[in-house]
Amino acid sequence: MSAVASNLWQRLAAHEIGPSDASLTFAQRLARENRWSHAFTARVLREYKRFCYLAVATGHEVTPSDAVDQAWHLHLTYSRDYWEHFCPEVLGAPLHHGPTAGGQAERTRYYDQYAATLKSYEQMFGEPPPADIWPTARRRFLVDPKGVRVNPQDVMIVSRIWVILILMAGALLFVGALLLAGSG
Repeated sequence: MSAVASNLWQRLAAHEIGPSDASLTFAQRLARENRWSHAFTARVLREYKRFCYLAVATGHEVTPSDAVDQAWHLHLTYSRDYWEHFCPEVLGAPLHHGPTAGGQAERTRYYDQYAATLKSYEQMFGEPPPADIWPTARRRFLVDPKGVRVNPQDVMIVSRIWVILILMAGALLFVGALLLAGSG
């Protein structure tokens, strides 16, 4: 790692987002809004900083994972920190968030950018990105976009496997009842 890159990483690692005296810190808010554990949130914040490092150091456009994107979105709401301190003083460059315009061409572009981001991650950090934070490009762009965010206060979330097991048990009970009724 060059001295410039090393200095960049040291600034990123040291940077704390938001006021340190807040009743609800940036990390606590990120955890609450995503229903993440504090340990997972700390890992996501490390990965967010690694993503920012890649955005400056790779020389190509990078695309975040969904978890990293959640951290980035929240950081953007801390606009004074993001634009007045983080970008000019920590990154040394502006880092704009560009959402997709939609369509197949954009999906392909972001899919390819994300795959390149994962490859650069491994080259820069000497290890693969953690799969629970950085899923494969296929998962990120073909499976996860079908998901929706829900408020668990409004709905009950049941695993698909439990629904299948309950339906199968119900079907077996129904067949059993029919067999008993037919034999009696």
